[in-house]
Amino acid sequence: MSAFLDAYLTPSASAVKFAIKATLAMFLALYLALWFNLDRPYWALISAAFLQIRPMSGMVVEKGLCQIGGTAIGALAGIVIMALFVQARVPALIALTAWIMLCTYGSSLLRNNFSYGCIMAAVTAMLIVVIAGSNPASVFDVAVARLSELGLGAVCATLVSSLLWPSQVSDHLAAQADSVVNQAFVQAAQRLEASDDEAALQASLTGSLGPLTMLETDSQAARYEGPEGKGRVRATHVLTRRTLRFLATLQAMQRLLRDHNARIDGDIRQLIAEIAEGFRQAEQVSGVSAARERLQALRHRAHQQDTASLAPLQLRIVLGLRETLGHAIVMLDAREAVTRPRGRQLRSGRLSWHRDHLAAGVNALRAGIVFVGLATFWVLTHWSNGQVAMLLGTLFSAFFASRDNPVALTLTFFKGMLFAIPSAFLFGHVLLSQASGFPLLALVFGTPLFLGLLGAGNPRTMGHCLAFTIFNILLTMPGNGMDFSFDSFANRAISVIIGLSAVVMSFRLLPGLGATLRQRRLVSSITRDLRRIDRHSRHDTEARFAGRMADRILSMARHDDTLPEKQRHLLALGLTGLDMGNSSLRLRGWLDDTPHPAVKRAQRQVHEALAEAYAESAAGRPIGNALSRAAHSLYDAVAHHDALPQESRPLLQGLLERLELTLSQQAERQAATDTAG
Repeated sequence: MSAFLDAYLTPSASAVKFAIKATLAMFLALYLALWFNLDRPYWALISAAFLQIRPMSGMVVEKGLCQIGGTAIGALAGIVIMALFVQARVPALIALTAWIMLCTYGSSLLRNNFSYGCIMAAVTAMLIVVIAGSNPASVFDVAVARLSELGLGAVCATLVSSLLWPSQVSDHLAAQADSVVNQAFVQAAQRLEASDDEAALQASLTGSLGPLTMLETDSQAARYEGPEGKGRVRATHVLTRRTLRFLATLQAMQRLLRDHNARIDGDIRQLIAEIAEGFRQAEQVSGVSAARERLQALRHRAHQQDTASLAPLQLRIVLGLRETLGHAIVMLDAREAVTRPRGRQLRSGRLSWHRDHLAAGVNALRAGIVFVGLATFWVLTHWSNGQVAMLLGTLFSAFFASRDNPVALTLTFFKGMLFAIPSAFLFGHVLLSQASGFPLLALVFGTPLFLGLLGAGNPRTMGHCLAFTIFNILLTMPGNGMDFSFDSFANRAISVIIGLSAVVMSFRLLPGLGATLRQRRLVSSITRDLRRIDRHSRHDTEARFAGRMADRILSMARHDDTLPEKQRHLLALGLTGLDMGNSSLRLRGWLDDTPHPAVKRAQRQVHEALAEAYAESAAGRPIGNALSRAAHSLYDAVAHHDALPQESRPLLQGLLERLELTLSQQAERQAATDTAG
């Protein structure tokens, strides 16, 4: 209960502002909907509520556009279904089920507000088919009403968000970028110190990757905040790419330092210690300029290190340090460009994302089963309030499907719904039935909504309180011709319980991909990307690989957090895969321009062997000699055709040897982990 006490007894200023803004937006939408005499004014209320969940101006605009676009597409789909099956209810419901599954599938593959647009397309089509089923002539009226209500809510949410305590996506992106860079620098210091504190290493790594994924996802909304928005989007893409390279290079460096510590001489040790301390200082200083100045000095120091007489291992360490510092400086440039894009123009293409079509298919199947079950119940019982149950089943089975822990989230919403039942009865029926005029309606009905939104402003209580707010609206359904009878309220309460119970049961019975299968699919997808890393242009490949790996590594890190410390290995697999991909891209940078077919063939064989060796090492099996043979063939082809300058060939040879050593060590560690497990 301490989280709720904190939320209500000592609310933050941001939570209070959020509650006030959201409440005003909702009641502005409700007032206009009542004034225009719309059929279901509470939809405008819900629309404004959903758009205010993240009340940054660009985010509200983007989500509003996605909501209206999804609603329009869903309305068109509903009209088409009714036109084809106007006199056949069962075929219409079958077609509607297929549409809901398709929208859920698309929602599972897309990101952020575009995913929400797919969900709205499913919900709108369902409402049109179900509501207009008994009166086919009203299908266009129902479609226009849904568009009007949701559009009105979007407009009101946008106005309030822009005029009252406006917050910008740019400020949010700057805060996330700070977290990304600072935690990455902490990770750098830990790795260069060869720390064996796995808990601390994972904490700083996930502390960087979590904001990085949010930064990349949310950055698209910056396009709606003026001409500098596109510059911020490009800066976030650069920061994502460089941060992932930075983290992968650090993991490889840590293994070299930890496994070959005795072979590193005093000068190199001192340089490593200075750079590790420099990263700690850069993380603590205030301002990008001071951090960049510190890292520039260290980079100059690393470039002054004499490499002519160094052994191959120490040469590799020095080059790795230079590379790490180079990535860090670009990260700082990108961080500054997120805040001031006019000052630094960075170029970067859009990143791709990891998409698991099997998981999306399971989500679509689950949503279809939920809707079919509720629709069958509705058809057999002829229960008018079955529409509410079908609405909740359609909305939440798709909305929760792509979340990290949908079972826990649905249970949280279920608890919030149970708390909303007595609240809606007291405020939405007993007290509201005595009110006359909109001011009294807003005062009475606004009390539970404001309290719910105030709690929703605290991340620890957001799930319960957001559900409390939404279900107060659905259980009351404010409008011009409200029915305050107890029978009407009881019917709605039962339909809400049935609809959400069906969602909870569906996630219990069909929870999605298991941990083992998810691990295999993640490793398989990384292997597939490694195998195809030379199929497209280097720029496009880098964009796809970096974005997908960000998703995969974060997913692996979240899974590792649920395991005992000795069994945490998925994150290491992801970072190794990232290292393999970056090394393959480096090979392409060296050899893509060579005109010799023999070198091209040898390079292709290395990519294939590297992907196969990664898959074997991830399974805890020896990697064999295929990678070693492919590496020697490539080196011989390069030497024979003079495809690289003489001074660059030791770098090629050292890189290939390091990759083989890294995968051999990973195979040993994975085998030991599997044995211990």
